[in-house]
Amino acid sequence: MKRVFTALALVPIVTWVVLWANPWIFLAVLATVACLCYREYNDIAAGYGFGAPGVVGYGAGLLLLVWWDVPWMALVGITVMTLVMVMREEDLAHALPRGALLLTGVLYVFGCWKCARPLRELNPHWLMYGLLLNWVGDIGAYYIGRPFGKHKLAPRVSPKKSWEGSLASVLAATVVGTLYLHLFLPGVPLWQAIALTAAANVAGQFGDLAESAMKRGAHVKDSGGILPGHGGFLDRVDSTLFALPVIYAYLKLV
Repeated sequence: MKRVFTALALVPIVTWVVLWANPWIFLAVLATVACLCYREYNDIAAGYGFGAPGVVGYGAGLLLLVWWDVPWMALVGITVMTLVMVMREEDLAHALPRGALLLTGVLYVFGCWKCARPLRELNPHWLMYGLLLNWVGDIGAYYIGRPFGKHKLAPRVSPKKSWEGSLASVLAATVVGTLYLHLFLPGVPLWQAIALTAAANVAGQFGDLAESAMKRGAHVKDSGGILPGHGGFLDRVDSTLFALPVIYAYLKLV
């Protein structure tokens, strides 16, 4: 029940921010959510025994998020800065793993969220679509996978997930996502709408499993407790972080 109440409270707020909010308000909310996600990633990464990646990631991540066209030299600069910072480690055996955790977190959290900006600027419905299809997919997986799931999808990573739930997620997202594109972005051909929605949902499921693997490796159940019934922000958006780059890539390539 907590899960339902939290969703009912968040959906109207997220919808307003994505579709109608001032661009500066949207950017502020996006940066805040990204920082909250990175804080939770930071806590998970600390569970691997090399120490938390640290506050440097916030600065590097916000630079990546806000800087519109990040040149490759900026990414090189972030890498060099990270390696210089981890040289201060007392145990130098932890320097490289901690640097790798920091860079992975910056690109995973802030890099994926960066795709939200061009999607919204092209048309806010593109971003709303990216959020919607994983929400719908989660509902399909939850209500079909729990009572009918018999075949485990990835038992070592997430024992409760099943192939039946995964298929239900793809089907539910494809139906609703394709309909959403037809109504609000009618220029997308039907076959492309179906293929894109299915691909983005599958990517989102990989995102869910990737975060589950990170938590299991760190012996953590949830990334946080800020969202009753859902865990942390990262638990709520792990699918979205993998789906948005797929949608952005489609728009860039097609």
